[in-house]
Amino acid sequence: MDSPQGAAVVAEGLGLRGPRGWAFRSVDIDAGPGSLIAVEGPSGTGRTCLLLALTGRMRPAEGRAEVGGLALPRRMAAVRGISALGHVPGVNELDPALTVAEHLRERALLRRRFDGSLRALLRPRADRAADARRRIDEALETAGLDLAGLVKEGRTPVRDLERLEALRLSVALALIGRPRLLAVDDTDLKLSDSERAGARALLRDVTGSGTTVLAVCSRAPKGNVTVVRTGDDTAHGDRGLGGTARSGGADRDHPDHPDHPDHPDQGDTDTDRPGPEPANPDGEDTTGGARAGRAPGRSTTAGDAVTGHSATRHGATGGGMAGKGASDAFTATGRA
Repeated sequence: MDSPQGAAVVAEGLGLRGPRGWAFRSVDIDAGPGSLIAVEGPSGTGRTCLLLALTGRMRPAEGRAEVGGLALPRRMAAVRGISALGHVPGVNELDPALTVAEHLRERALLRRRFDGSLRALLRPRADRAADARRRIDEALETAGLDLAGLVKEGRTPVRDLERLEALRLSVALALIGRPRLLAVDDTDLKLSDSERAGARALLRDVTGSGTTVLAVCSRAPKGNVTVVRTGDDTAHGDRGLGGTARSGGADRDHPDHPDHPDHPDQGDTDTDRPGPEPANPDGEDTTGGARAGRAPGRSTTAGDAVTGHSATRHGATGGGMAGKGASDAFTATGRA
């Protein structure tokens, strides 16, 4: 595949925080062009937020980073221009109602409309169609997706694809724009051992074409890989990034942390309220349990802090350990 040189990725003390705490913190990365960068760790430890921050789609709160020589967060738009997203749940997903061929045609049209130069738009229609076909064929070859091997070839609906086939399609769609940096989330989620080996081979094929790959996985592949581990416990009780990077959850000494004495959730339990009044001489219940809407003797505790991921197809509104705060950091973009 004719791809431009991959983008080097460098980060020093990079961190992203929302109102509910740190999604990740103190991340250090030094990866050259065409590298495979594996973000390894359990779900909910800021992996997706890190992926989106390094592709210019979420604004870091501290530290510095450069992608292809472009500084973050100052040049986030330019970083989005040289990067592309593969499969990222809630941010960039395949439409199960569309066929494989429809996805490919749609992406080629969007690339020509929004990524192409004015001179390219003025080329003869036949030349534009030939260029789109060539880009699609090259992307499919690099992603290892053989349309002839699908149940209904190009007319196969996405809902009928196997998990690994869907991953290959999402990668192929991203490669149509010939990005310098490709980011893919959940690369080994719900895959068998043989399928996981196929996914790792896919990522290495992409780096072999010159493109730098940033991949989120539960376990990093072996070999020449830059590994960023999430979810390690530190001496201070934070969730951290070990190895090439460290990241922290919300500091327990910070008022935003649910365990801090000044947190709004602390003390909001029935154990802090006065006990029930004794029954009156007539035997009537005056504890007010019925008025409170619960059975006598049953206590109600304050809800735990909620963290999660809510998003639309083309823009995220949260994720990872940042929860609601990730939506404040997210920068919407039309480029997948």
